[in-house]
Amino acid sequence: MTDTTPAAMRGRITAITSGKGGVGKTFVSANLAAALARQGQRVLVLDADLGLANLDVVLNLFPKVTLHDVFTGKNTIEEAVLPAPGGFSVLLAGSGMVEYSRLTPEIREQLQRVITTLVPRFDRVLLDTGAGISDVVLYTVSLAEHVLLVATPEPTSLTDAYATIKVLATTQQRRSLNLVVNQVRKAGEGRIVRQQLQQVVDRFVNPGLSHPLKLELVGELPSDPAVREAVLRRELLLEWQPGAAASVAMSALATRLIGT
Repeated sequence: MTDTTPAAMRGRITAITSGKGGVGKTFVSANLAAALARQGQRVLVLDADLGLANLDVVLNLFPKVTLHDVFTGKNTIEEAVLPAPGGFSVLLAGSGMVEYSRLTPEIREQLQRVITTLVPRFDRVLLDTGAGISDVVLYTVSLAEHVLLVATPEPTSLTDAYATIKVLATTQQRRSLNLVVNQVRKAGEGRIVRQQLQQVVDRFVNPGLSHPLKLELVGELPSDPAVREAVLRRELLLEWQPGAAASVAMSALATRLIGT
């Protein structure tokens, strides 16, 4: 089944993904949604980390209806969409569902149906994907016009980020990816990370492409003790500590994305 989502609708969809887990992808998804909502956007976050969902934990929500219930026909999409702290909406996935560990025609069809139904109702839909390059993750990313790749300055994160970039460039013909560098220790470290990744891409990936892939740094989020505290409290950082350094950087990221 191919993606039949109209281009105008795809333009509202941003996939937030990462090469490895533990880099703050879901934290970015939730707080970015709150930052976008504060700037007047109608935002939905769809927890597309099928089987290992944890957006509900970050938001301290206890859903009675999940994406699994929608997929199985037990509940409607409307019943599954919930208001979240921060002024945006969420559609949460069930955790521990082994049947979502691989891509099947049914999952492809259901995911596309849900997204196609929801997109017209919001200014922006954020897909909080799983980490890595499994077929489920790659298919979810393929449904989005824009990709936000979250990485940290750690060597393992950069290695996995490069692997993700290479796969997206060669299998999805991506020629532009947005990069967010999380947990930077000093200003400008995000630019260094972007430069390092771009150099490797230029050397090993771009020579085999008809047009070169370009990484665009759209934000760097500082290493901030308030982030860990917010996660432990199961609160949005933008709600709990709007003046924290990471909150200010997240708001700047939202402004940048709206502008693009």
